Amino acid sequence: MADGGMEVLDGTQLRDLDLQLPILDYPVSGAMALQLAESETSARLFGLSLPENIRSGALHRISASDDPDLLSKEFGDADCLSSMIQEFLIAVADQLKDDPLVISVLDGKALRIFLDDEDDFAMLAENLFTELDTDDNGKLSKNDIANALLHMGVQLGVPPIQESTNLLSNIIKKHGAEGEEKLGQAQFANLLQTILQDLTDALSEKHVTVVRDVKVINGSKLKKTLENQKLFNEFVEKLFLEWNAYKNGQEDMELRGFFEARGLESGLPPSESNEALYDRIFSDIDKGNVAGDLEKDAFQVIVKDILEKFAQHLEENPIFIDLEG
Repeated sequence: MADGGMEVLDGTQLRDLDLQLPILDYPVSGAMALQLAESETSARLFGLSLPENIRSGALHRISASDDPDLLSKEFGDADCLSSMIQEFLIAVADQLKDDPLVISVLDGKALRIFLDDEDDFAMLAENLFTELDTDDNGKLSKNDIANALLHMGVQLGVPPIQESTNLLSNIIKKHGAEGEEKLGQAQFANLLQTILQDLTDALSEKHVTVVRDVKVINGSKLKKTLENQKLFNEFVEKLFLEWNAYKNGQEDMELRGFFEARGLESGLPPSESNEALYDRIFSDIDKGNVAGDLEKDAFQVIVKDILEKFAQHLEENPIFIDLEG
């Protein structure tokens, strides 16, 4: 996977439960067991440290089905420890199935492509210089090198500062790219090139995994609603009340507009970028039943049909929504 390329973590990477535990002295404390479980999880997820919401959600799932105070337990043998780690892996996998993460593994390849092409790098450096030279005086300070790296971002293979504080800061310090000393465009480009070369070498030796601000709409939320009768009934009840308020006495108000307005709230993709999908799904719904007054039972049947069609399509063709700007 090249820099900037995206990988979806949906839990499938964790469902192989073949563990290779280190040689340990038993018993093992709950804290140590959790540390081993998180290490095993990270190793299977490209070195990613679990976001706190995924970690705490997985612990809650384990606690709900077993001992509510995992950290106070002791694991007396390898089988008990292995069972706990397997439970943790499955719990994280279930969390990721419901709410997938999108990541990029930065390994220096994308940066190498820019550095190996003189014309591409010259254009990149020129564009960055122009963008940062807000005073239009043809000079930038050395401090602006950090801003240039920030502008390049994950899409061009540069890790965020918070993901690699020591890596980037050490490289910047190594080349004296700090302070208010002014640089012309050529000097700026030369310094940036040197720093990017070092960053490329560092990333090739130790990859940096970055969670992207990208939402995956894959039908999992819809399937969860459809598979739980209580949840589905509550969903329909709330939707039916909103539907009657939405149409507000307008006999020709169509359900399509109502569902388009719900969008992500209901687990549906945004309509503005998926008109063809909405066209196809709502063209399959009986035209005589999608407008005007609807009894609750008829409304429930139609809603179920709509959700099933969306869920099937999204499971086969997930939609990615870029929230990064």
